[in-house]
Amino acid sequence: MTERLKQFVRPAAVLVGLAALFTWFGVYDVSSHPVLRFVMWLVTMSVGGLSAIWIIPAVFEWRFAQQNFIVRVALAAALIALPVTASLIAFFLVLGARVSLGALPMQYLYVYAVCAVMVTGGVIVSRAQAAAPLLKAAEAQDVVARFMQQLPVKYRSANLWAVSSEDHYLRVHTSLGEELILMRLADAIADLGGTDGLQTHRSWWVAKDGVADTRREGGKLLLVLQSGKAAPVSRTYASAVKQAGLG
Repeated sequence: MTERLKQFVRPAAVLVGLAALFTWFGVYDVSSHPVLRFVMWLVTMSVGGLSAIWIIPAVFEWRFAQQNFIVRVALAAALIALPVTASLIAFFLVLGARVSLGALPMQYLYVYAVCAVMVTGGVIVSRAQAAAPLLKAAEAQDVVARFMQQLPVKYRSANLWAVSSEDHYLRVHTSLGEELILMRLADAIADLGGTDGLQTHRSWWVAKDGVADTRREGGKLLLVLQSGKAAPVSRTYASAVKQAGLG
């Protein structure tokens, strides 16, 4: 499944799930056929979702970006509630229900309350998802920094490009040069777990940022490091290297 399709399927599944829940609990109406109620909620929530696509960025990122979070939630919910309320009223009329003008304000307030909860939850989840890659990157930097503490001081601020094993030693390839330390490759790979790199050979681990180019010699893939040195890719790790976008 492509990433573009996933971006469509996930919110669609949420809308269907919410429509099913509202239908099951008989919100507003329990007398009409369940299928009709489900269609009503699906359409209504779709209207709200489509409205939110335009309204939430406009409120939170463009015109009211400097306003208090609660103010922005209240404003976005108020705007989204307008088309949602209109779609609900339209369905009530289609079902033959009588809608009095005096009941419209209370109907709008009910919809507004639901929209406020959903906008708050949606914004919080979106921010958490946006922060996740940054948090992961920060954690990876911490892992690399701890690993680099094993090198002489002059190398500790360098960018880590790769590590390769030489007998009982480990050659650490960095932007400031190379250095040997007494360590097994397996232990180094364990220490570097969670960083943006991968094992390419039984004796090599390479950071993705350390790769400048690729080439082939005798049908074998080589990853050319920023230093110009080439890291071999064995058949065992060829698939992982390709999935990482380096093959």
